[in-house]
Amino acid sequence: MARIRTPVVAGWFTEDGDDFRLLGTRCSACASVFFPREDVHCRNPGCRGGGLDEVPLSTRGRVWSYTDGRYRPPSPYVTDPELPWEPYALIAVELESERMVVLGQAVPGVTVADLTVGMEVEVVPGVLHEDAETTWTTWHWRPTGAVK
Repeated sequence: MARIRTPVVAGWFTEDGDDFRLLGTRCSACASVFFPREDVHCRNPGCRGGGLDEVPLSTRGRVWSYTDGRYRPPSPYVTDPELPWEPYALIAVELESERMVVLGQAVPGVTVADLTVGMEVEVVPGVLHEDAETTWTTWHWRPTGAVK
């Protein structure tokens, strides 16, 4: 039986074919972009408010900061306490066009030893967890090889 692919958080990204994108919202009054998305009101304190439109975010950015995740993360991350914990690299990425920072895990196999501040990365689909029925999907950052 095939597993059902389910986003860990609905509406934060789209997996339409090869066009994997994080989804944010942009205020029509001040042009501020938000991620995670905002569906109620503009979070810019200097804005009088406007409509919020869904926008796909840049697929590339530069490593702003990074760290080693050496602890079992809280929900919605799922881990089996019976299995040994596998550390992962957590990357803060400044998106190319939006000039905002988005956190995410590096693709499996990339460690902090592989990363440098200013390195270009791209967003790609990732798997957070799988069980018998469901593949829980998320996003990962993958180095492109370009350094600033």
